[in-house]
Amino acid sequence: MPFAPSSMHVESTAFAPNAAIPKRHSAEGEDLSPALSWRDAPAGTQGFAVICHDPDAPLVKDGSYGYVHWLLYNLAADVTSLEEDTRQGTAGVNDGGAVGYGGPMPPEGHGVHQYYFWVLALDTLTELPERLTQRELLNELEPHILGMSRLVGTYRRD
Repeated sequence: MPFAPSSMHVESTAFAPNAAIPKRHSAEGEDLSPALSWRDAPAGTQGFAVICHDPDAPLVKDGSYGYVHWLLYNLAADVTSLEEDTRQGTAGVNDGGAVGYGGPMPPEGHGVHQYYFWVLALDTLTELPERLTQRELLNELEPHILGMSRLVGTYRRD
């Protein structure tokens, strides 16, 4: 993934930074995307995208590491929060092969995994089709990323 740090701040009412993600947001629970919000987007921001990625997953796919749990894009600049189990935006395909959010579910015996909820600020409002993969999405977004920030949560399988 490209890297464009910014002063943007991402948070959730569901969990604190580097804290445990509640079970209701996992594949062991209700599998609902957590509420997210962000502020201080870079000047010129016209749209946003969200990616949830588990870099601790022992998978290599299409030349990248980890596991993609959520791709959400086509979010306008005035969208600065997502409610739990949001229906806003357009969803891509997660690494489980499903469209939309797929919550944490580390392999048994793997211990605690980290989940990075990235918010990407873009210089354009995208109108991309549903079902893009992470690679396809990043190929489209990379030239338009003004800044990015993340919220990291953890999850350990019961």
